[in-house]
Amino acid sequence: MKELTFKLENLPEVANEFINSMGDDRIFLFEGEMGSGKTTFIAEVCRQLGADDDFGSPTFSLVNEYADSKGNPLYHFDLYRIDTPQEALDMGAEEYFNSGEICLVEWPDRLGNLMPEDGKTVAIIVNPDGSRTIRF
Repeated sequence: MKELTFKLENLPEVANEFINSMGDDRIFLFEGEMGSGKTTFIAEVCRQLGADDDFGSPTFSLVNEYADSKGNPLYHFDLYRIDTPQEALDMGAEEYFNSGEICLVEWPDRLGNLMPEDGKTVAIIVNPDGSRTIRF
């Protein structure tokens, strides 16, 4: 497990370090309190992978699809607004998770029994000085 503490101005470097540690893993489960920076971090990861989209939280669409520099899809989920794992199933979560593409999932606890067994947990913690600590 890696642990890095950073401020927003260091976000690109931390995102690149995260990307370099991804290996063959494709599903990343982001945990952290509301406002901890999950969406901001995921947007920076997508930017560093070559996506040039207008990033935002997919809170209302549940999943946003971006493309990396090679045209490969990057899926960003925000499951905060779902109430049951069935809602995730209905939106095709299992198909995304089984696609072999990178899936970056906020609020993965909402998946219940649909939580991918091969998903890697990424925790973001807000420190008293406003910096963040990320563990992956």
